Amino acid sequence: MNKNYIVPNEWSIIENDFDAENVEASESLFSIGNGALGQRANFEEDYSGKTFQGSYIGGIYYPDKTRVGWWKNGYPEYFAKVLNAPNWIGIHIKINEVIFDLNTCKISDFKRELNMKEGWLSRSFNAELPNGNKIEVFAKRFISIEFNEVGAIEYKIKAINFSGEITFSPYVDAGIMNEDTNYDEFFWEILEVVEGENSGCILSKTLKTEFHVSTAMQIALTLNNEEIFPVQQTIVEDKKLTYSYAVDVKEGDVTTIFKFGSYTTSLNYKIEELNSASLSNVQNAKELGFEKLLDFQIKSWQKIWKTADIVIEGDIEAQQGIRFNIFQLNQTYMGTDARLNIGPKGFTGEKYGGSTYWDTEAYCIPFYMATKDASVAKNLLLYRYNQLNKAIENAEKLGFKNGAALYPMVTMNGEECHNEWEITFEEIHRNGAMVYGIYNYVNFTQDFDYVVTNGLEVMIAIARFWHQRANWSDAKKQFVILGVTGPNEYENNINNNFYTNYLAKWCIEYTVDCLNKVQHNFTEDFDRILDKTNLTIEETYNWLKVADNMYFPFNKEKQVFLQQDGFLDKEIIPVEKLDKSQRPINQKWSWDRILRSCYIKQADVLQGMYLFEDRFSKEEVERHFDFYEPLTVHESSLSPCVHSILAASIDRMPKAYEQYLRTARLDLDDYNHEVHEGCHITSMAGTWMSVVQGFGGMRVWENGLLSFNPQIPKEWKSYSFTINFRGSIIKVYKSQNECKFINESDKEIKMFVDKKEVLIPANQLIIL
Repeated sequence: MNKNYIVPNEWSIIENDFDAENVEASESLFSIGNGALGQRANFEEDYSGKTFQGSYIGGIYYPDKTRVGWWKNGYPEYFAKVLNAPNWIGIHIKINEVIFDLNTCKISDFKRELNMKEGWLSRSFNAELPNGNKIEVFAKRFISIEFNEVGAIEYKIKAINFSGEITFSPYVDAGIMNEDTNYDEFFWEILEVVEGENSGCILSKTLKTEFHVSTAMQIALTLNNEEIFPVQQTIVEDKKLTYSYAVDVKEGDVTTIFKFGSYTTSLNYKIEELNSASLSNVQNAKELGFEKLLDFQIKSWQKIWKTADIVIEGDIEAQQGIRFNIFQLNQTYMGTDARLNIGPKGFTGEKYGGSTYWDTEAYCIPFYMATKDASVAKNLLLYRYNQLNKAIENAEKLGFKNGAALYPMVTMNGEECHNEWEITFEEIHRNGAMVYGIYNYVNFTQDFDYVVTNGLEVMIAIARFWHQRANWSDAKKQFVILGVTGPNEYENNINNNFYTNYLAKWCIEYTVDCLNKVQHNFTEDFDRILDKTNLTIEETYNWLKVADNMYFPFNKEKQVFLQQDGFLDKEIIPVEKLDKSQRPINQKWSWDRILRSCYIKQADVLQGMYLFEDRFSKEEVERHFDFYEPLTVHESSLSPCVHSILAASIDRMPKAYEQYLRTARLDLDDYNHEVHEGCHITSMAGTWMSVVQGFGGMRVWENGLLSFNPQIPKEWKSYSFTINFRGSIIKVYKSQNECKFINESDKEIKMFVDKKEVLIPANQLIIL
């Protein structure tokens, strides 16, 4: 059963009624962040029920020692994990000496709202405590985009049926542990607790990596909107700093506590400056005030939505779903810091360690290229370029040489830190995504200079890897790639995965093409690159021997490329014939049974046809879609979007719409029954692609030409989206009856619509 408690709304995620069973799921869904830090939607007040406390800071991680039953040569020594940071949002509250805890209260009129248009989280409800005292609560908080080290809370309590004392005890708790630890270790060392008048901080450092973090808070209180200054009591513990304020209230009084929090880290400051910087941040935030900070927040999100929004009329759940995905992507990554990247769970949970996967290059770069300045996507590429030496080291550990690079499946700093052998050693298709990300970026931006200055070094190292990883088969008289795992992780240690082999061939060919272009147009750079990489022209000839003679498993009877050798030896039973009680199979079946089955976790052969659509005819795509889609269980969040885009490209709009809804509402409706662990951030970029590349038919081809082929699901009245194409803002509108293109820039745009050339004058509209 999917969850369905989220109220449909165009601009907000809304939860009505308090249900303890949904607390952890809501903590994920209502998460907030600003690209530099983020937090799950934990309650500010005490909660003794089941909860997953989580606050996270971009770039701060711990190398948790690998835990495996059987160590294998080449295993990484640790799994890098984003750290659960000190908690600054907490406020202990007592009503006439009784602890306020939603788990022990009678709750009514509960409403939680994540306002995506303006970027804030709120809760309102009535509560009756065990002593019979009744209160009305309103709380609002946000993580500031304008001041990206700061967050703010407004917490109001109205005394409904009593007079007496309300005690607020805001705190910073640096004793938080990760939910996901291999050895139940505490990853922080507390260095200093600094107390002051209504403000204070704790200085901590991570063990091993020695990142230093100062976590500060600043407090202000009002009674019936008038600032008050109750006596502050201070409690200092080893890992916690608490201030306590007792306020006398009468029935009907409203008491408000404002809490401002800040993280400062040694990524951005000298260690000796951290405390003063964090305390200065919260002091400045208090002086600005909650409402002024909120005004900055609203304006920041207005700017983001101007180029990121997708408007859908006639389907409120689809509208809510796409905006939720776009909102979370922007909360996770703003693109201002090339040291940061996009973890699969973003700031919403700890699964996958918060590390970087190939999802970034394969799924996320198109979103950031088209909705932001090109520099944002470029920073994602630079992240990989800056880790090239580590990728070469990773390959050397596995026996590769001569500067061959294997980018890690999971990383924080360029080192491989994934410890499942079938992934670490075998899921090597990730290397191809690094090159595809460059290719995609160059096509969209026409910034070939990036290839010259940075990209080609990465591409050469990866081409060397593919050349060495392939081997000649005397039996097949072709090159083969053995012992791999493709995107479909329900198959391990297979031979000749179509997607992997195709990527290897393409990577080599694209690298050689770029080398030729640089040789003819950037002579000095060409010589510099050859010298730096010790590359010879003879070596590239050897690469091409592999690319020109790569083997692909193919069945002549069905006229399809096989996912891998021996795929048709399996018993082929469509997913629709599986009993629903057996789904999801990754939670119901043994791994042995999954590996022997024909079921596909996510697009594999179809992933290749999506990436290289221009190399396959529509008939070929249809044939492969009809063969593989019925066998796909979509138990990876990365799967539905690819199927939606391909379905739209072959005019299967009902299937495209079905898969769009699945990807758009994957977390909101909890399709995979795991949203309590965090949201599927990287796959959210696929939701955007489902609309823009799927229904909108947007493509940017190798020659740099932009094209559209808009279609519309019958369930929608209309939809529109905006893209930033090389500095030109283009808005596309499609209804059931017409199609409009609006050029909001001061220069004309040439593009192709349904293969026909269209020229849009500056700041004008055309209707097709």
